[in-house]
Amino acid sequence: MSSPENPGSLNSLPKSAPPPPLGWPPVWIFVVLALVLVMFSFGGCFETPPSEVPYSFFWQQLKKGNVTQVEFVGSHLSGEWKEAPANPESDKKVLLAKKFSTVLPNVEDKRLLEQLDLSTVKYKAESTEWNPLMLAFIYFIAPGLIMGGILYLMLKRSSDPLGGSGMFGSFGRSPARRFESSSSNKTYADVAGMDNAKRELQEVVEFLKDPTHFQRLGASIPKGVLLMGPPGTGKTLLARATAGEAGVTFYSINGSEFIQLFVGVGASRVRDLFRTAKENAPCVIFIDEIDAVGRMRGAGYGGGNDEREQTLNQILSEMDGFLQTDAVIVLAATNRPDVLDPALLRPGRFDRHVTVDRPTKDGRRDILKVHIKKVPVADNVKLDEIAASTIGFSGADLKNLVNEAAINATRLNKDFVDEDDFEYARDKVIMGPKREEILNEREREMTAYHEAGHALLAWRLSEVDIVRKVTIIPRGRALGVTQLMPVEENYSIGEKRLHARLAFTMGGRAAEKLVFDEFTAGAENDLQQATSLARRMVGHWGMSDVIGPVAFRQQEENPFLGKELHDSREFSEETARIIDQEVQKFLMRAQDKAMEVLVANRPQLDQLAHELLKKESLGQEEMKVILGPPVAKPYVKPLPEELI
Repeated sequence: MSSPENPGSLNSLPKSAPPPPLGWPPVWIFVVLALVLVMFSFGGCFETPPSEVPYSFFWQQLKKGNVTQVEFVGSHLSGEWKEAPANPESDKKVLLAKKFSTVLPNVEDKRLLEQLDLSTVKYKAESTEWNPLMLAFIYFIAPGLIMGGILYLMLKRSSDPLGGSGMFGSFGRSPARRFESSSSNKTYADVAGMDNAKRELQEVVEFLKDPTHFQRLGASIPKGVLLMGPPGTGKTLLARATAGEAGVTFYSINGSEFIQLFVGVGASRVRDLFRTAKENAPCVIFIDEIDAVGRMRGAGYGGGNDEREQTLNQILSEMDGFLQTDAVIVLAATNRPDVLDPALLRPGRFDRHVTVDRPTKDGRRDILKVHIKKVPVADNVKLDEIAASTIGFSGADLKNLVNEAAINATRLNKDFVDEDDFEYARDKVIMGPKREEILNEREREMTAYHEAGHALLAWRLSEVDIVRKVTIIPRGRALGVTQLMPVEENYSIGEKRLHARLAFTMGGRAAEKLVFDEFTAGAENDLQQATSLARRMVGHWGMSDVIGPVAFRQQEENPFLGKELHDSREFSEETARIIDQEVQKFLMRAQDKAMEVLVANRPQLDQLAHELLKKESLGQEEMKVILGPPVAKPYVKPLPEELI
């Protein structure tokens, strides 16, 4: 029986199955035996090799009577010394081997045979012509045997629906990992922050437990369920927990594992997977990253791929072949549902779509509770505050947060993971690790004013979130970071808040111009973010009075992923020019707004920058001492007193 630590294969036999019959030994055994026989047939390969000597040296030794016998083979002559002579090419007295060989000169030497007779040396000659039987074996029999063996293996493989049991025995078998119901210890109790997704899958669990309950009234449970969501949100864990909740066998495979170099292998693996699943029903088949095999057919720059399309066609065919009595559910996961083939999503196949989104605040708190079960946590750690300050984190991000906090506590030889460790881990995950980069005094001063400009704009504009921390310690690829802290999740945002966001983004650049009368290259990322946001406001969300309520698709971002490629722009050059002008107008207005706020609060800007130069990092409480309380935020709930 398989376990999660050592998952079994579809090809593994159950314990009650009889041992397989003894078959022919593997091919490599015959190859080794043949090589050994060839080596023994040429026994000389185990003897000391003969010494290569010049013909003149051989002639001298022959006249001295130091040759016992010779053999002529074409232009080569080999023989044996009576006594091994010294090597003529060595200064030291190094004896040659007992046997020798030399090359006869092209000019016929009649004296050689006379000298051999005078010295009473035995000699013989062998023909260099090939034996006709050997030639027939090399040119006809051996190629025929090789081709016959290949043909036999191919016929044996094609006759076996699983790919045969010969040399390519498991090539066409599915590499899916199998988890038995007793070893699949994950249930819905181990999945936090996905209440809606678990509610959608509850019917699947009930069907796997008792299929006849739904068949009594003629109801049919969806054959396929597609789990959609960003990376790290727990789609694989949810699929595993569904099988564990139902107490059935779980088969797990990645979409890329179907694809191979040879056309038809993926389809063979699909047939093997579904055949084995039907034999072990009720069960769950989980295909992770199904977009690797299920992308749109015949679309994109490169057109279709025969192996991938045949594999996809086989998946579609197998799902159509499910009977109402087949208690097999296919779960699939992807973070790119927009590139999937429509035939895969139609009713009868993956007709139920479950969105696994990033968790809410309560969900994040529950996920943190799951991950800190094995971590000794200090009493000063407040999970509610951590959950509130990690908006946008996925389940994998929260797991990484807890792990980074535990690593930092271990590095400092602590007995418990406390609030400071979580603070360090949160800064590392959000802003990146600290960089060992030394800036000169002018660069530090310009960076301090840049970040002070961002922080002051966020503190003074009511439509921008509260500043949580501002630092000029280089982190990641940035020389400094101003971190905002949204108080609650926002699923929609208004035009005023977007314009305020643009002004906040341009605040660092405006501070540089105000204080140093020049712009720096450090604002490159700010300009990229502001330009992208302004272009979306104009071209996607219809927030320009000049353009009006029209959405303009700029370009196809990923034509290789399966989208059909058309003209990358659906509007005229004149419209494109107007869009560019409106984007520029939005950015200039944001920069003017940022400059206006900074000029009105120049003393606070200077004081904030000087404190940054002194301490390098400032939190909310320190900023409150310098700037006073932040302006009221009408777009969010009132902040708790301990967070201001």
